[in-house]
Amino acid sequence: MGDKAHTHPGAAGRATAADHPTSVRNVVLVGHSGSGKTTLVEALALTAGAVNRAGRVEDGGCVSDYDDMEHRQQRSVQLSLVPVEWDGIKINLLDTPGYADFVGELRAGLRAADAALFVVSASDGVDGTTRMLWEECAAVGMPRAIVITHLEAARADFEEMTRICAEAFGGDDPDAVLPLYLPLHGSPAPDGHAPVTGLVGLLSRKLFDYASGERVASEPGEAELPQLDEARSMLIEGIISESEDETLMERYLGGEQVDVKTLIEDLERAVARGMFFPVLAAAPATEGARQGLGTVELLDLITRGFPTPLERAAPRVTTPEGAGRELRMCDPEESLVAEVVKTSSDPYVGRISMVRVFSGTLRADQTVHVSGHGLSDRGHEDHDVDERIGALSTPFGKQQRPVTHVIAGDLACVAKLTRAETGDTLSAKDDPLLMAPWEMPDPLLPLAIQAHSKPDEDKLSQGLARLVAEDPTMRLEHNQDTHQVVLWCLGEAHADVALERLRSRYGVQVDVVPHRVSLRETFGDRAAGRGRHVKQSGGHGQYAICEIEVEPLPGGSGIEFVDKVVGGAVPRQFIPSVEKGVRTQAAKGVAAGHPLIDVRITLLDGKAHSVDSSDAAFQTAGALALREAAAEARIHLLEPVAEVSVLVGDDYVGAVMSDLSGRRGKVLGTEQTSGGRTLIRAEVPEIEIGRYAVDLRSLSHGTARFDRRYARHEPMPAQVADRMREEVRAAS
Repeated sequence: MGDKAHTHPGAAGRATAADHPTSVRNVVLVGHSGSGKTTLVEALALTAGAVNRAGRVEDGGCVSDYDDMEHRQQRSVQLSLVPVEWDGIKINLLDTPGYADFVGELRAGLRAADAALFVVSASDGVDGTTRMLWEECAAVGMPRAIVITHLEAARADFEEMTRICAEAFGGDDPDAVLPLYLPLHGSPAPDGHAPVTGLVGLLSRKLFDYASGERVASEPGEAELPQLDEARSMLIEGIISESEDETLMERYLGGEQVDVKTLIEDLERAVARGMFFPVLAAAPATEGARQGLGTVELLDLITRGFPTPLERAAPRVTTPEGAGRELRMCDPEESLVAEVVKTSSDPYVGRISMVRVFSGTLRADQTVHVSGHGLSDRGHEDHDVDERIGALSTPFGKQQRPVTHVIAGDLACVAKLTRAETGDTLSAKDDPLLMAPWEMPDPLLPLAIQAHSKPDEDKLSQGLARLVAEDPTMRLEHNQDTHQVVLWCLGEAHADVALERLRSRYGVQVDVVPHRVSLRETFGDRAAGRGRHVKQSGGHGQYAICEIEVEPLPGGSGIEFVDKVVGGAVPRQFIPSVEKGVRTQAAKGVAAGHPLIDVRITLLDGKAHSVDSSDAAFQTAGALALREAAAEARIHLLEPVAEVSVLVGDDYVGAVMSDLSGRRGKVLGTEQTSGGRTLIRAEVPEIEIGRYAVDLRSLSHGTARFDRRYARHEPMPAQVADRMREEVRAAS
């Protein structure tokens, strides 16, 4: 970034606890699957001297994507922390999955970081999902830079990719997206593609040649100067403009030469404000080389151009009761406030919690207060408990390197917090506090499961509890109507990982079964029924007779019971028994085994015996009467209908609306929103949108998202109801 030559790697790879927030940088890598995030992390670790060869620590393991499951999946499925040191600064690199199903891990990385590196493949370009993530970061003002990878690919063009990034990310101000370096090209290959062998620093006006495997600095030749000066002028104007340094702009336009130190200070100010987004190029080291192309420049940008934790606006802090609390955030001497951003399990260590400390200092062996609130709708119980901190460590691949303390602004791992879950707050035992949770996407793909065998059934409950403790984007439901255990996931890949974790980590084998929605029944017309329960075969007999009338009510009315008995035909003490019997039968269903709703049941008459009548007899008679009435009536099957809101790019509106109509949906309206998107509101039967999370992603190429909420139950079309009844009969 400046004029430093960096002829050797930085601090040799033993990242320890930071001593002050100013010596920490927390950076999350964002980009679509296959853009090269993990490869870039490993290249940065190699350049910083943290590994002995690309992606490897001393035991031969990778520093990122080291989990066995990631090897089997052949992609990142979880957030990984890789700490390195450069020029005395500790850099916490947070590698995130690029696949949409694991956006929860990405959101956790955004929460833990203070700046983001958007990794864009020169061969794949900028996809819709990456644009949406850019907008998310923009909404919270997160500083960002762009790294272009895969420049070795055929037809890869750094200049063209920079232009595309400016269009995609610059919005109304494409000059806010400009390169800090230009590529140097070597001799063209037979296919005409000239590989990138070095970089030209626009601020330092130096050439950095990586062709030999080492970064060699030199002065530019006459051939490079015209292009360099033109790009440098654009960069300087962009930096000064976005940093809003009006005095410096006047000096520059007046012809004054601005020194590099001042420009770097302005660059840092513009980047930290989330107003200027530098573009860099990077490539992994070649075999035997110690530095990958652009990795030194990227580490320089992170350490000298990215904000420290002190510059981050902290999340809101309250007491567990909700009272506001003011703290000097990112002060190591303040009261402790830390947050669990990731929870994982190790077969030898047990539960490991990755923690970002926002205030105070976290120390090994201290007792902390653990607060977890706000995720009860996803199977996470609210809790306030005290726990003792076990070992503190910084992760590096499969290794855990012990540290004694973690100051505000830094990240580390805590072992054996038995109750802490992802999103929980750790605070001082005598000063319990709670951080506002970060926003998580709703899991909208249901996965109905059952234990494969009796031993699996015994372990299933504990395995599922651990699973949802690790992943707040997963919701556990025990459906009381269908008696199914349902894991709600973000997509098929998310579901596959959940099943794999149950099997490999917790030793639970499950079977996936068809997901059933909660259907209801109601009467289509008025009907009468007579319940007769008379048994006189020796001993104490049973005698109860009741006559009822059932009529349908408007949707949402529930079950209404009316007593119209006259003359004491049914003694007063037994009328509640009749009501209990019909309500119990209604809950069981009267036709296909689904709960009965929206009817008025009127007790008209009956008979009793002075000795043999009882509460149980009249309950049975009430149930029999309701069943008889149902046998004489048209019973409608009711299905749940959901209100669905789909946010989709304008290019896909027609396809999405057509698809919703094909699912028996009723489009209620559309609304134009920012960013060339349309919000579609519709009502769709829930039975038709079980896999909509998967289908919508395919339909919109991953650029649309939706939410749903229950609206009501309404009659199912006759042909669909007949099909459902046939399925029930076949299953029984």
